[in-house]
Amino acid sequence: MRKRSTIPPILVCGLALLAGCATHADRLREARTQFYRGDVGGAAAVLDREIERGRKDADVLKLDRAIVQLSAGDARQAERTLREVRDQFDYLEQKSAGESALVMVTDDNQGAYAGEDYEKVLIRAFLALSNLMTDGGDATAYSLQVTRKQEEIVQTGADPSGENPKLAYQRVALGAYLHGILRESTHADYDDAARAMVQVCSWEPGFRPGPTDLERARFGRHSAPGHGVVYVFALVGRGPYKEEAVEMPSTVSLLVADRILSETGKHTLPPTVAPIKVPKVVLAFNPVETIQVAVDGQPAGATETITDVGRLALQQYEAIYPHVIGRAVARRVIKKGILYATKEATGVSRDTLVNLAVDAAGVAWEATETADTRCWGLLPDKIQVVRLELPAGEHRLALQPLGRGGPLGPAPGTTVRVADGQNTYILANFPDGRLVGRILTSDSSR
Repeated sequence: MRKRSTIPPILVCGLALLAGCATHADRLREARTQFYRGDVGGAAAVLDREIERGRKDADVLKLDRAIVQLSAGDARQAERTLREVRDQFDYLEQKSAGESALVMVTDDNQGAYAGEDYEKVLIRAFLALSNLMTDGGDATAYSLQVTRKQEEIVQTGADPSGENPKLAYQRVALGAYLHGILRESTHADYDDAARAMVQVCSWEPGFRPGPTDLERARFGRHSAPGHGVVYVFALVGRGPYKEEAVEMPSTVSLLVADRILSETGKHTLPPTVAPIKVPKVVLAFNPVETIQVAVDGQPAGATETITDVGRLALQQYEAIYPHVIGRAVARRVIKKGILYATKEATGVSRDTLVNLAVDAAGVAWEATETADTRCWGLLPDKIQVVRLELPAGEHRLALQPLGRGGPLGPAPGTTVRVADGQNTYILANFPDGRLVGRILTSDSSR
């Protein structure tokens, strides 16, 4: 007796899970708009609302929340938020077999998001920056975590064939830089500082102050008597994010393959009408070249890029892009295989309405796929820094964003108290020609 022909339940489940869902990029867009126009409170409200809904992008949205908290001046809360996500991402790196199976019959959005490699490293970097804006007690440990994490990622990056695309990853020099200036500030650990600065010069050769910083550490000089050092860190430009893109070569190849199999096989396959969708890293235009710093009304220096976040994200994503495509194609092949096996098991004949219905359901099932656009969407394009050696005492600093044609907007200011022989840290966020939020100073928490 022939088994009853039905549309497989897995199709119904897949459609129910995904139909009509907005992507992470859609949900992030409102928060980015609010933040970039300077409405820190509005961006926080949008992010809090989305986080409370408990979707699978809640963790990565908390990273954006941390940037908002940091820009608003709440460095302690930003550190707590970043630490929570760091620990969760570390836990999620151990994916369950059940979740992997669900992802392969739905799409990547149905799995937990453990962060892109550059995001995992930059969490540690922003933990260090956040901690520096408070008591700085854990900043050295966080700076070391930056280097350790990126080495761990590279060393464990080999695929089953033995190839390791992550060997080509650009290293994040910010962690080594922070470690170097913190060891230098002890007035004793200059050898450690020099080793860190060697890494900075190797990993970020375009960082022009690098050789000078290395030379200073080798000679064991922090600052002149009666002077201290101010480090101005600037988050410059709008950072990378993800959008959905269509992988046309893979789509066409699958279309040709399933047409050949439908013509020559026992059962038909649903045509590849829905394209293969993949995430694509997008770099925004950044008009800000540098932040010029004036001290007490006089030009004192300009920030230099210590970590190019946009370049880092794009380079790392390009290294793993073949794997992203492979997963998307494998998912589509698995779905077609499920349909073929279902027809075989239920005895569906080629020229029947049931066969047509199954093919139609298969097309709809494939069409529900959306690219996984989850990402840390409020990162800067670049992290820049300038070192200023100043006489001990109170000084007025003004931060002027500059583009290729000159000043881009107003020059917000802050007052800083420089301590003899000590470091003071300043952090400001310039996603475009104006400051978003507050200028943070470590001396205010001292």
